[in-house]
Amino acid sequence: MHPDQLTAPGAWWDARLTRLGVRGPLARDALLAVTTATLMAFVVIATVRLAPPDLALDPGLEPWFVGLAVAQSLVLVLRRVHLGVCVAVTVGAQVVMVAFSPEVSVRNLSVIVVAATIGTTHPAGRALRGALAVGLVEAFASTGAVLVRGGGAQNVVQHSVSALLVWVGAALVGTYLATRRDHLLLVQERAVQLERERDTRVRAAVTDERARLARELHDVAAHHLSGMVVQAAAVERLVDRDPDAARAGAVWLRDQGRETLDNLRQVVGLLREDHGDDVDGLAPVPGVSALDHLVRTAQDLGDDVTLDHTGDPVPLPPLADVSVFRVAQQAVTNARQHSPGAAVRVHVAHEPGAVVLTVRNGPSPSTAPPAASSSGRGGHGGVGLAVMRERAALVAGELETGPTDDGGWQVRLRVPVADEDGSRS
Repeated sequence: MHPDQLTAPGAWWDARLTRLGVRGPLARDALLAVTTATLMAFVVIATVRLAPPDLALDPGLEPWFVGLAVAQSLVLVLRRVHLGVCVAVTVGAQVVMVAFSPEVSVRNLSVIVVAATIGTTHPAGRALRGALAVGLVEAFASTGAVLVRGGGAQNVVQHSVSALLVWVGAALVGTYLATRRDHLLLVQERAVQLERERDTRVRAAVTDERARLARELHDVAAHHLSGMVVQAAAVERLVDRDPDAARAGAVWLRDQGRETLDNLRQVVGLLREDHGDDVDGLAPVPGVSALDHLVRTAQDLGDDVTLDHTGDPVPLPPLADVSVFRVAQQAVTNARQHSPGAAVRVHVAHEPGAVVLTVRNGPSPSTAPPAASSSGRGGHGGVGLAVMRERAALVAGELETGPTDDGGWQVRLRVPVADEDGSRS
């Protein structure tokens, strides 16, 4: 149930009173006081004039009882700011009524309202103790008034029990109402908090999805398209002096274009399909086993790239597998863009509890022309390194990048993997 439905009755009354121009606690307490005073005046008059003889009041006491009932009721306007005054006036007027007519008990509605207010404005234990104390005070005072007026034991019990039941019972009702009110407020606050948390999760999910799509798009653009740009430049230079080589380069460009389109369609598929719990949203995904193809593709472009493995290969989780491949792919692409003609060595070390990828390139030969950069910036910084860092963070890996002593560049990624006993290093 929505929290607004839980508070619908209170909201209904609040809306009606506001529409009538009764706004604020003081105005509403004044309305309550006037309504109660009017009602109790009619009750007293009816008791005097219409009740059976054994329950009727002395007609001569009618003005006094009406005045006391009205006074008890009008004091309700102070119940939120001076509750003690309300209690004193209510109890005092009630005892005076008992003294005037010990045989008949006239219990004003204001007594119930004041007792309930004690329950709604104080902690449960304190409210019940206070209401019991007030009830006992009224009971003892009423007993004294009855005995002074010559009433019997039955009248004493009648007024004493009535006082205790009304004060304690109404305070219990007030405590219940306060507890329910606090519970509803807690439910509303919790609902608002859950809604905020849901919005936060949705925003985080959208951000993660955008980052994932950005990584995949960058990988496609940075690797395939940069290679195609390099090869297109070579074809342009060879088209006149070596048509056969230019034709072979064009065939390579066509194949790479098809592969690029396939990868782009795969990324677009992320936007249209629900991949559930698939860790990277791609099926199938390239991994360490695809590094051979990566190296061959780079060699076809004329890059001096070599690959070697050490250690005993172990199966990697899908996300770790694709992260190693993508980081290697980005590092090779960066070397082609920023150090054209440099030798690139890709090394994969399978260590106990971890897989370590190292991609190291030497300085660019001085005679090699600079390659076109998709980012328009030189060096190994920019989006590529940011994407590699994101890849490493996804698998709790450690990424180190920086220049080497000989003027080259090195990328080192360490990805922890579970040992046979399930532990991670």
